[in-house]
Amino acid sequence: MFGTSMSRDAKVSLNLERTVDRAQKERVVEELGQIFESSGVVVVAHYTGLTVAEMQDLRARASDAGSSVRVAKNRLAKIALEGKPCESMSDLLTGMTVLTYSEDPVAAAKVAEGFAKENKKFEILGGAMGENALDRAGVEAVSKMPSRDELIAQIAGMLGAPASNIAGAIGAPASNIASILSTIEEKAEAA
Repeated sequence: MFGTSMSRDAKVSLNLERTVDRAQKERVVEELGQIFESSGVVVVAHYTGLTVAEMQDLRARASDAGSSVRVAKNRLAKIALEGKPCESMSDLLTGMTVLTYSEDPVAAAKVAEGFAKENKKFEILGGAMGENALDRAGVEAVSKMPSRDELIAQIAGMLGAPASNIAGAIGAPASNIASILSTIEEKAEAA
């Protein structure tokens, strides 16, 4: 009496659902592939037990530092890693993982390390810096390096110091000459 077979509409709906789901997965794999190709550093961590508020805090810190946070299915991330320079980090993608990444080769590592120190539920597993795989200690070492902005500021400071010294040296004789001329002029007027 009640048929066990699906109606035609139900079959069409199910096929459409599968097609949409597959298209979404393909987009996610493509987005992850772009992340793995264009990021200076990618940090992989477990986040089991973090609250929504803690994840929002991590995202905010990452955004402030010019990096990003992405939770993705490990299976899709492994597909996206195929053929990429950092493919070796696919072994880290087990359990509930989150990716922290940045174009700057140091920013994401700094954010992840800082967050991990305050949140014991956030456990850094490792990552990749270009084609170099990083273990836990490697991520920590990268996080201690100066960021791109810090390096630029240091270089600008080094370049600026000699320039200000030169300007001071050039400006000093001019003020001395002006002082001498002023003294000569005063003596001439007095005479």
